[in-house]
Amino acid sequence: MSLWKRISSHADCEARMAAYYDEKGLFDLRLCLAAWIEDRIMSEQITPNSAEQLERVALKFNEDLQQKLLSTRTASDQALKYRVVELCTQIQRTSALELYTHLRGGLQKELQLATEKSVATPGPSMPLSPYNMNNPSGYMDPSELMAVQPAVGAGLGVIHNALGTAKVELFEIEHQIVQYFNEFSTCGNSLKILVQNYSYMLNSTGSPNPEEAFKCLMTEKAAIVTTLCRSYICYEPLQELIISELNNWRRQQALAGNGAPFQESTLDQIQRCFELLESFIGHLLAAVKETLRVHLVNDEPELNNLLERVRGAQKNLVCAAFIVDKQPPQVMKTNTRFAASVRWLIGSQLGIHNNPPTIECIIMSENQANRFVTRGTQMDSTLAGQSSGEIQNCSSTMEYQQNNHIFSASFRNMQLKKIKRAEKKGTESVMDEKFALFFYATTTVNDYQIRVWTLSLPVVVIVHGNQEPQSWATITWDNAFADIVREPFAITDRVTWAQLSVALNTKFGSSTQRALTRDNLDFLFEKLQRDERSDYITWNQFCKEPLPDRNFTFWEWFFAIMKLTKDHLMGMWKASCIMGFINKAKAQDDLMRSATGIGTFLLRFSDSELGGVTIAYVNEYGSVTMLSPWTARDFQILNLADRIRDLHMLRWLHPSDTNGVPLERDRAFAEFYSARDGTNEPKAGYVRSTLHVQVRNAIGDNGSIIGTPQHPIPSPPQDSSMSMGNPEDSDSDDSCVLDAIERYVADTSPDDPVSREIIATIMSATCKSPLSASSGDFAMADFDVNFGDVYKQII
Repeated sequence: MSLWKRISSHADCEARMAAYYDEKGLFDLRLCLAAWIEDRIMSEQITPNSAEQLERVALKFNEDLQQKLLSTRTASDQALKYRVVELCTQIQRTSALELYTHLRGGLQKELQLATEKSVATPGPSMPLSPYNMNNPSGYMDPSELMAVQPAVGAGLGVIHNALGTAKVELFEIEHQIVQYFNEFSTCGNSLKILVQNYSYMLNSTGSPNPEEAFKCLMTEKAAIVTTLCRSYICYEPLQELIISELNNWRRQQALAGNGAPFQESTLDQIQRCFELLESFIGHLLAAVKETLRVHLVNDEPELNNLLERVRGAQKNLVCAAFIVDKQPPQVMKTNTRFAASVRWLIGSQLGIHNNPPTIECIIMSENQANRFVTRGTQMDSTLAGQSSGEIQNCSSTMEYQQNNHIFSASFRNMQLKKIKRAEKKGTESVMDEKFALFFYATTTVNDYQIRVWTLSLPVVVIVHGNQEPQSWATITWDNAFADIVREPFAITDRVTWAQLSVALNTKFGSSTQRALTRDNLDFLFEKLQRDERSDYITWNQFCKEPLPDRNFTFWEWFFAIMKLTKDHLMGMWKASCIMGFINKAKAQDDLMRSATGIGTFLLRFSDSELGGVTIAYVNEYGSVTMLSPWTARDFQILNLADRIRDLHMLRWLHPSDTNGVPLERDRAFAEFYSARDGTNEPKAGYVRSTLHVQVRNAIGDNGSIIGTPQHPIPSPPQDSSMSMGNPEDSDSDDSCVLDAIERYVADTSPDDPVSREIIATIMSATCKSPLSASSGDFAMADFDVNFGDVYKQII
């Protein structure tokens, strides 16, 4: 199966790569010539390592591509012919270098995605040249060593066959490392014999046949060199695979910053593989050096080249093993203490733990980090002067734990005192600016000095709490959509809704402990979507552009709801008592269709007020009333469940799940009610008071009660308010109303249904305990009654 077929089997991967190729208009080309492009680029025997070489390779690729397209034009399929003509036109508008590098970069991304999804990619390995934070020099192509002996080439194929399964397990990689290391170890005796024979030849003065002895030594050495080359070819893809697994772990670490599940303990297994690889490459390096001491000819370019490669592989392995295992807070407030830690996955292999280095930390801006990485800036004594801020307690000595082989440095009490910001352009704000903590150290390995460093995940620095929402937008987007390997901190400015919905669901679910439903996500998409023809959501739509007819962005609205739910509504949200993400029109339609009718209600998040929740319910006239939204400030006075308990017109909770059934109000919310048993007696001289929610009559735009004929009445305006008073006083007020009703009843017919409904309405609007009419098979909308005049008469 081709690489593209494997990518297209995952909708999110396919959408991500489609967006990438569409940046240069090459998506159709990738689809039309998928197999040819993969075979052509992946089969290259040379990795371009200079601008001139890269340009030559690109021009050759462009020529081959045009020939391939021209040969395809002879096809009998007219649609295919037309498509090929369009592709030819497209590549004529794109420079050869730009086209080649974009396609090559796309294949690298596909391979990374395939690894991330644990998708097998058997076949020839691609000469990758990705940015590696600890290896600016890039990848060394093992294919250059393939010519040593034809049989050696089989080694790499065995690895791919053994490891290119549906899911690469770390224990399988560990098994392969041990297997190839054992095979390499068999040359140890041969190497000892070679050294002994060489020493004997040098010290011998009267050898009967020196030419024959020399030829034997040359043959023995050639066999050992072949074994060493084969061992390195087997070793290198294993190292790449483990570094790829580590990058995957780091990617999962970034997603965990948004709340995704994270198996942190996998790092211990990865370290075990790093330790085995270090042992392997260390012994291989010693063997190559020992073989070079058997000096039979003046020039041995093959063996010298192998020595450089093995040294480079060891350095790459040691540097790649230096990581941030405990990330600092990604929204970092100045003058606030925070912690982080770094870990070196080599354990005790190199003996560095016997003289542990001190790790230093500075904060770098995005531009500084980018210059350092892409230009391969060398670390020197002036590195501390490149910091973009001042951090207290920014150094820590590494410690080795014998029981678990963890070699790490902990920064438990760091504090960012000052920050230097770059000049802002256009609509940029401080909440869009990314920094990173840069950890570094210098130590000695095998008689040469090595400098290791690593970057934390991006952080946004704030000085005030009101900067937090937009800062989390920057971090959430970066954590969700950054590539595993990238230039700091390059990120796409648009993603598909399928990608964004996963990120929003992860973020909201981890914060509130209940995931969003499909209906919730559909509602969010409607809120974000600007162009019905496109499934893409841009960064500006996400957090920069105000929502239609609003003065806040989507992210501000979403973040405020998430915070409200986490702080005040989590229990009810987890219990599915809150429908939440539903617009006003659909809420009204759902309630009107409800089988339970009058008294049915639901809770939805406000569209017009940040961090607001409102109640929609079917009133006694069969229409829907919407209460003014409540916010966190209201719930600091009285929680939502107690407010619902006070509103006696709310009887049935409309199910948040389409397959659910309505629940009786007290059954749904009883566990969230606060105790009102009067156990907290007031001090002497005071009378205890309680808080209750009261909803005044709902008034239409022209002053009429909703659901009744339009008559002007002197009723109070629509709102929901708190009432406070003594229970005894309420009972007294109710008695006065009951007396007024009795006087009214004395003047009317007790069998008159209209009179009974009028009395019930007055009781609902006035008394502490509303009453229902004894007959419920008629509605007040059927009668022309002036309630204002009746109310005045009775009172």
